[in-house]
Amino acid sequence: MTKKASLVFVPAPAVGHIVSAIELAKLLIARDDRLSIIILLMKTPYSPTFNTFLKSLAASVVVTGIRFVELPQLEPPSPEMAQSIEGSVSIFIDNHKPFVKDAITQLFFTSESQTQSPLAGLVIDLFCTSMIDVANELGIPSYLFFSSTAGLLSLMLHLPILDTQIHTDFKDSDIELLIPGFVNSVPPHVLPMPIWCKGQDGYTWYLYHSRRFSETKGIIVNTFSELEPHLISFLSSSSGRTPPVYPVGPLLDLRGQIHSQLDQTNFERINRWLDDQPPSSVVLLCFGSGGSFGVPQVMEIAHGVERSGHRFLWSLRQPSIGFNSPSDYTNVKEVLPEGFLDRTAERGLVCGWIPQVDVLGHRSIGGFVSHCGWNSTLESIWFGVPIACWPLYAEQHLNAFEMVKEMGGLMVELTLDNRGGGDDLVKAEEVERAVRRLMDPKCEVRMRIKEMQEKSRKALMDGGSSFTSLGCLIKDILDECVEKMEGS
Repeated sequence: MTKKASLVFVPAPAVGHIVSAIELAKLLIARDDRLSIIILLMKTPYSPTFNTFLKSLAASVVVTGIRFVELPQLEPPSPEMAQSIEGSVSIFIDNHKPFVKDAITQLFFTSESQTQSPLAGLVIDLFCTSMIDVANELGIPSYLFFSSTAGLLSLMLHLPILDTQIHTDFKDSDIELLIPGFVNSVPPHVLPMPIWCKGQDGYTWYLYHSRRFSETKGIIVNTFSELEPHLISFLSSSSGRTPPVYPVGPLLDLRGQIHSQLDQTNFERINRWLDDQPPSSVVLLCFGSGGSFGVPQVMEIAHGVERSGHRFLWSLRQPSIGFNSPSDYTNVKEVLPEGFLDRTAERGLVCGWIPQVDVLGHRSIGGFVSHCGWNSTLESIWFGVPIACWPLYAEQHLNAFEMVKEMGGLMVELTLDNRGGGDDLVKAEEVERAVRRLMDPKCEVRMRIKEMQEKSRKALMDGGSSFTSLGCLIKDILDECVEKMEGS
């Protein structure tokens, strides 16, 4: 091809999804200068800070060949229309279809089009499958960008079959599930909670998206073959039954996201404290952008960390209301055991928001108590920091199950069952035991994560598994584009 071919990305309106999509775009541009990329951004009515983040993107991501286009602000669907978070997000995204079509039409299909490059396809998020309709209407191929694990992908591809085989709610099933590509049978309690109850709105939307995956030309996954070998092998051998699968990860934003002066001030304070600690001596406790605990659980964590005797950096955040993200406590003393801060002053730091990528890459970090979000897991592997798993929501329990059971112990098991609510507390002694094991220099998980760290980096190098897979993806995209141009 002599002209550049364009891809239009439609990520879900969530920071983790957008950051991963940007990293994929940067990887594609760096690999082949015949590609250019436009990323359509949906504003959200739920979070002003998120919309501020969107505005900062164009200024912070300086990559030739990537352009951002903001879509009009829409109102959220009414509670009558959506009875779940999955439903609310999916309907909200679906309502953007006319605006996505209009933006693409203006960019590519009018006499005043701002780009003369052919449109090679639409790259959509796993929660944006309704955009396949837009691609079909415009006569362009669609590709799915799956920002989570090959394990969750296999589950979702298999969900329509499970739906016909199992007639009770999954949460009531005493039969472990046989999911293609998994070595072990999967207990129902590690499935994402929206899948637990078949009659619920969340389940309906998971099933909807799952059924549409097969309509795409290919599925791009943020993982690498060495991390999920059996699953990738199965998905790669399913040609004809599912679209081609391209594992191209780990896709990581190693520059981090600092969006305000307050964030910068916090980062400098945390970094100074970490600089004063011995190498690999600090355990990081951080539970992602949506992770938080009530006071009873905070008390148990504090007692467990204190009894462990290890140095710690704890990102402590208070629960949110509705769709809002957790926020920092005004006064952490009010939720911690009396005298805790004084007793641990020499070896611990409790703070709110942290720049997680920068912290994980610091020489003093020796372990990570994590919610097992996929971006956090990949970051920890990249930096060779062992994890103690404490999944809370979404697909995190399945992620932890994979890393603990499927991978032969790639994480320390703190808990696989806790859902972060009610009286179901993780006790102080469980926290203490997990931290002690995690920080033990002879812990097998520590050695295994170092091996996987090396594999994660080799996967992206010339000749590595993800490097090769990305090359196949680009070839298939451009071949499809040429075929379409010759046929028109």
